[in-house]
Amino acid sequence: MTEPTPVPDAAGGGSRTATVPPEPIVPAPAAKQASNGHRQNGAPRTEASTGESAEPGANTHVNGTPAAVPTAVTRSDARSGDDVEAGIVALWRSYGESRDQNERDRLVLHYAPLVKYVAGRVGTGLPAHVDVADLIQSGIFGLVDAIEKFEPERGLKFETYAMQRIRGAILDDLRSQDWVPRSVRSRARDVERALERLGAKLQRTPTDRELAAELKIGLAELRELYGQLQLTSVVALDELITPNKGGSSLAESLPDDAAEDPVASLVDQDSRRQLADAIAQLAERDRVVVTLYYFENLTLAEIGKVLGVTESRVCQLHTRAVLRLRTKLNEQSEA
Repeated sequence: MTEPTPVPDAAGGGSRTATVPPEPIVPAPAAKQASNGHRQNGAPRTEASTGESAEPGANTHVNGTPAAVPTAVTRSDARSGDDVEAGIVALWRSYGESRDQNERDRLVLHYAPLVKYVAGRVGTGLPAHVDVADLIQSGIFGLVDAIEKFEPERGLKFETYAMQRIRGAILDDLRSQDWVPRSVRSRARDVERALERLGAKLQRTPTDRELAAELKIGLAELRELYGQLQLTSVVALDELITPNKGGSSLAESLPDDAAEDPVASLVDQDSRRQLADAIAQLAERDRVVVTLYYFENLTLAEIGKVLGVTESRVCQLHTRAVLRLRTKLNEQSEA
């Protein structure tokens, strides 16, 4: 007598019965039969519910005697693209009826790659200090708004509609962070286009009068517009001035007026050394006059009292000392 055993059908789904010839089974102790996965009466047990597969014809041994093992059934959980699309359609239908927040969040997770794609496209022409993560954060709000306002019954494609709403949300957030009015930005673009047209036509840089005529405005109005456009020429201090990642930022290249110039400090130290060497080579009386006049801040009359000479004589000594110092410094610089 044979026992039906479930095996996979030709299509891979469901099961059908097949006849497996019985093999002689030798009775074994109950404990050993239980440990080998067999029933107490010696009949084999089907393990189709466990999901484990075994090769057809594989045998286990009970007391050294082979026993029949049924073939297990393996079912695939992979869904095709049509199944995923059908699931999204059903999710849209359910969300349209219930407006459940959990279902909306599932739709947001499904369409989240659209936000990253649009943010990457928008961020291509923006300055380097604009973080793409901030654009993605703004785009998520646009995606949520698109999901809440989308009407699937119209038969339109959601991706096309959502990309426009995501891009609009990103641009709105960028405009809200801009300190320059939109009208000034628009005028700046008009000036740039006019400069390009005139440059291509004249093959040179146009003058202000020619640019004003191209824009159909007066020369005074053009110069006033230049003052407004200065607001748009602002860069971030943390923007790199070199293309590689190891480059310095713009803030590091700005001069510090309060800092000491190392080149000027070295030049000053060298000049002082040369002056000290030249003073040391003067005559003693000339050296005393220079020291008292420039370092002690004494007047010529006070120096005359110290040296016991008249003020006019001190003036003559000072003039002679200065001329000698100038000659020695010129000789050192030429050497």
